Amino acid sequence: MDSPENLDPAAHGLRKQVAQGPSQDAPEDGYFGASVAADYDDPSSDMFGPEAVEPAADLLAGLAGGGPALEFGVGTGRIALPLARRGVPVHGIDLSRAMVRKLREKPGGDTVGVTIGDFATAHAAGRGEFTLAYLVFNTVMNLTTQDEQVACFRNAAEHLAPGGLFVVEVAVPDLRLLPPGQHAVPFQVTPTRWAFDNYDVATQAMSSNYVEVVEGRGSYRSIPFRYVWPAELDLMARLAGMRLRDRWEGWGREPFTNESGKHVSVWEKAAP
Repeated sequence: MDSPENLDPAAHGLRKQVAQGPSQDAPEDGYFGASVAADYDDPSSDMFGPEAVEPAADLLAGLAGGGPALEFGVGTGRIALPLARRGVPVHGIDLSRAMVRKLREKPGGDTVGVTIGDFATAHAAGRGEFTLAYLVFNTVMNLTTQDEQVACFRNAAEHLAPGGLFVVEVAVPDLRLLPPGQHAVPFQVTPTRWAFDNYDVATQAMSSNYVEVVEGRGSYRSIPFRYVWPAELDLMARLAGMRLRDRWEGWGREPFTNESGKHVSVWEKAAP
């Protein structure tokens, strides 16, 4: 499974995301170009703390059952590397060569095979043999149309062996925070940084937007998404020949409730 980095033929004509960054960003990297990859592994970020990474890697290792795992949107290896350290063979698919270069610089980064391409369509070596495929930290919303999200579920099912599992970690849309007539929900306000989500409830399009001031200079970036409901994901899974097996609030298997802000869902590929 640990094949070298390659360009899958299905990667041609891939989805491109809106990029607002310095000119050194390569257009084929989509949003996650060199400027984003350079600072992505921020040790002060909650997503890189052991309390976020270790429970995810532990749960995924248990679900993989010793078999090979495939990460959609492998990025810099935040989850792939600790999962590999637990003895799980890991392969990844990612659009951004810049992010994969950061993965390769890390200890153990050369043990994770990577296919360069759009994880909604690109095919990795060993298709049909993986016991686990997974997509974490809201990355399913980087696919900005329903058709792309449906294709992602079908692609996951095609890569899984019968009985294999597809795991998605994604936020529950914060629409309850929108008063009538408002379309923006702030989620970070500091003296130098303002961040907010914009929602279009008619199309399920949204974006996360960041305004930051560093040494007196301002910057703005916007990341496009398509938010998706748990029940909608279940239907996508059924269209791909998978059924819901578990849904939790987080990696610690906490119960999913009306107040849960995110979910970790597990779908199982049906036997022939």
